[in-house]
Amino acid sequence: MARRLKEYIKYMDKQLSKEMSKEEKRIYKDDLLIQIGFFQHERLIHLIVTITFAILSMMSIFCSFSYQKVGLYVLILLLLSLLIPYIKHYYVLENGVQKLYVYYDRLKKE
Repeated sequence: MARRLKEYIKYMDKQLSKEMSKEEKRIYKDDLLIQIGFFQHERLIHLIVTITFAILSMMSIFCSFSYQKVGLYVLILLLLSLLIPYIKHYYVLENGVQKLYVYYDRLKKE
């Protein structure tokens, strides 16, 4: 999804760099609203997943203070190794959607 978002941002950069009629702006604005909706949904899902992994990681860390088991430490490592890429992916989605908002504002203003 991050690749698709980056490609769409490049596409919108290219489209917004040229002169457009009011009808073309309306078409691009309508398409942009649909794409923003898709990316917002993806962002929400990844936020839920990221928060879940963060909570599970914290619970595992707190449990490791009481129960010093090797399996618990392995679980912590696995959760943290998944949490870091989830945070990175959510960061890319968040910044990409914010950039799409700027494009929408530009189309709406012109």
